[in-house]
Amino acid sequence: MTIEIVRLTTANAGLLRNVAEDVFDTDVVPSRLRAYLAEPVNLMIVAVDGDLVVGQAAAVIHKHPDKPDELYIDEVGVSPDWRRRGIAQRMMEALFALGGSMGCQASWLATEVDNLPARRLYESFGENGVEIVMFDFDL
Repeated sequence: MTIEIVRLTTANAGLLRNVAEDVFDTDVVPSRLRAYLAEPVNLMIVAVDGDLVVGQAAAVIHKHPDKPDELYIDEVGVSPDWRRRGIAQRMMEALFALGGSMGCQASWLATEVDNLPARRLYESFGENGVEIVMFDFDL
């Protein structure tokens, strides 16, 4: 079966009623999904196999007063049984295209140093990672 790459919107959010294992960190909460999709700067791409969502990639358009908009890729997830088929790469390409069409001039993301599968994926786009220090604050 062919994997379809689709932008998730309020019109097709029902796709997330049938999600494969480990696509998201936890179960999708309908009220959070509605709030997420209501914000025009929030973007989500899903990979669909038949009627089953097997991957997702989420991004946010960061708007700045002093520089061009940029696309922050927040999360990429593919169910284990569908990994190593190019799905994550296709979803990221869709996010890059969507972000570019919405005025973003650059995209960025971060991953853990020891997350080698993610690093291989991101390096496949021809970029090298840079070391950063991240701080995580509880609010």
